[in-house]
Amino acid sequence: MTVTLQETAPVLEVRAVTKTYGTGDTAVRALRGVSLTVRHGDYVAIMGASGSGKSTLMNILGCLDIPTDGTYHVDGTDVGVLDERQLSILRNRKIGFVFQSFNLIPRMSALANVELPLAYGGVGAAVRRRRALAALDQVGLSDRVHHEPNELSGGQQQRVAIARALVTAPSLLLADEPTGNLDTASTTEVLRIMDGLNASGRTIVLITHEDDVASHAKRVVRLVDGQVVEDRRQAEVEDPPPRHFEQAGYFGDEPGHPGGGAGR
Repeated sequence: MTVTLQETAPVLEVRAVTKTYGTGDTAVRALRGVSLTVRHGDYVAIMGASGSGKSTLMNILGCLDIPTDGTYHVDGTDVGVLDERQLSILRNRKIGFVFQSFNLIPRMSALANVELPLAYGGVGAAVRRRRALAALDQVGLSDRVHHEPNELSGGQQQRVAIARALVTAPSLLLADEPTGNLDTASTTEVLRIMDGLNASGRTIVLITHEDDVASHAKRVVRLVDGQVVEDRRQAEVEDPPPRHFEQAGYFGDEPGHPGGGAGR
């Protein structure tokens, strides 16, 4: 797949997207003409009650599903013209996923879990290890690299998942209810990490139903019955990023890596 990047292209550009499940009298219109633009460095919380369409939209944004109608571009690439192999490559190189349930592989160390996207991308073992170690250090887990998921707390598992999402230097960090399974202390730590990543320039789209979580974003998009009913900017908290985010630019500048240089 040849991807032509446009420096000024938004990270995400959704235009009049609809999604209908089923046909005839049983058809369900999950999305009804959603349009959304997310530019580099933005931090967007997508909110909505159960049945609002936010999960359907998340699946489309993550290239895990295709719209019934409308267009969707990721970093200037028209997703609608890609075949399954091209979509897989785009997901691996452009989108870092963080899920509510962590989705870590049991009996594999934190380091091995973080290396996985690079292995799928064909990155050599030495580079994989170096980048995975740097990603784990970035989320404050350099002392847990050899621990398996069952040896980690829920908050630590989610931080491993964030490191895995970061290691390919994606254009977009897409987080689906990332604090939904966490206690208050772990939620605070994970959101602190997300805030720091955005302060260092990462583009984040966060799916949530919690106002406290959405308050960390720069922008809130609210869905009702498959339509955008609110899209507003909110006041930003001017806190400096934590120390270990200062080197966030490390990811994506090494030739031969899917996240940057010759690997794109």
